[in-house]
Amino acid sequence: MRVLVTGGSGRLGRSVVRAMADAGHEPVCVDLVRAPDQPVGVETFTADLTDTGECYATLGRYRPDAVVHLAAIPVPFVATDPDTFRTNTQLAFNVCQAATDLGVRTVLTASSPTVLGYGNPAGWQPDRLPLDEDTPVRPWNSYALSKVVAEEITRSFARRWPERAAFHCFRPCFVVSPEEWEGAPTQTGHRIHDRLDRPELGAVSLFNYVDARDAGEFTAVLLERAHDLPPGQTFFVGARDALARQPLADLLPAHTSVPEEVAAPLTGDTPAFRVAKAARLLGWTAARSWRTELR
Repeated sequence: MRVLVTGGSGRLGRSVVRAMADAGHEPVCVDLVRAPDQPVGVETFTADLTDTGECYATLGRYRPDAVVHLAAIPVPFVATDPDTFRTNTQLAFNVCQAATDLGVRTVLTASSPTVLGYGNPAGWQPDRLPLDEDTPVRPWNSYALSKVVAEEITRSFARRWPERAAFHCFRPCFVVSPEEWEGAPTQTGHRIHDRLDRPELGAVSLFNYVDARDAGEFTAVLLERAHDLPPGQTFFVGARDALARQPLADLLPAHTSVPEEVAAPLTGDTPAFRVAKAARLLGWTAARSWRTELR
């Protein structure tokens, strides 16, 4: 298939593009900037997909079989709240609408675990741990809210056009690119060693993470199975362990507002997010861990 990857030059996008190429597809990277390390032969096209005309023109140019939509302001508080919300929601709507009108058969939209509301300075206490796709969303900032809306946009198209195309969402955990295992700064500016040595840094994201290559391979599996699933599915995409040297049963009560009794099930290296749905419906589990990848 020809697969158009929006945001394909980013931390996750580069791995998604590679995973699509490795799976035998023809990926096309669409982004505001060009990545210097895309696989040989992968075409990169620069476009601003928040512009409705550019979005239609770009999809019309390539006529992809599928779109993996990653393009977004990638983290909270790097832009103004209005710009973050407008950009991320406009991108999701434009991509879904243009894909539907132009006959694209599959759209996979990247969301974020932050939709659950952890990190809220006013306090956040889940009803239970580990978290899964049934945990209620409780966004408290414009980034998380924009991702909730992007998910609902995607599901609205799934509800309206179930026979025309497959629309699904996925929530990749804290993405770690291959160079970050070698010591390059992460998206927060810290190194992975810093997050392990100073638990307060990892506590902000409940110590979740996923290797970018694993997340890329997940998208290839989801693409393959997209039309076998009920419309509008959502998946967490994370590692099988926590990014921490101590059990989260101890770390979460010490560094977050999560009570001891709620954190108690997270013994050993159990992560705060369950990825059982991806394993059950897609046969996917993460292959990499910080214990095997960190240098």
